[in-house]
Amino acid sequence: MTSEKEHASVVRYVTVTGTRSITGECEAQLPDLFDGYLRPFADAESHFHLGGAAGIDTAALEWLAAHTPASLTVVVPCTVADQPAVANEAIRRWQGRGRLAEVVELGAGKLGTSAYHARNRWMVDRSGFVIGFPHGTQPTSGTWYTVDYAAEQGKPRLVVPV
Repeated sequence: MTSEKEHASVVRYVTVTGTRSITGECEAQLPDLFDGYLRPFADAESHFHLGGAAGIDTAALEWLAAHTPASLTVVVPCTVADQPAVANEAIRRWQGRGRLAEVVELGAGKLGTSAYHARNRWMVDRSGFVIGFPHGTQPTSGTWYTVDYAAEQGKPRLVVPV
């Protein structure tokens, strides 16, 4: 049996994945969605892996960094400089404030589906739980690829369509 002290020191690793396309209406709802679906897992013993792209990745990074004590790692397929401006700025800002535990640049030769899939597998392989924010129920998105990969690994998933 695990003692209460041992249980409290266990780090929970969580991958957050989601659509790059968010509408203004969706963006307005994200703080409430993140409060309801990220906050329960975002305590001081949690470590989140985020993809560093525009959309949900950047919005989740901003929210987690500002509202929780969780450790944060941003993982990019190539380099931070290759990310969209909004994502690049968020990564550099939170890194400069000492809020990121790590920024992982996987160094892919070029951006594309295979590089994004490799990044997503890297994050899932290092996590015990995946939270996905896909655009509706489009099964061909990178978000669904990541959620399905986690399922293949037998890892729990939470899917919150936006």
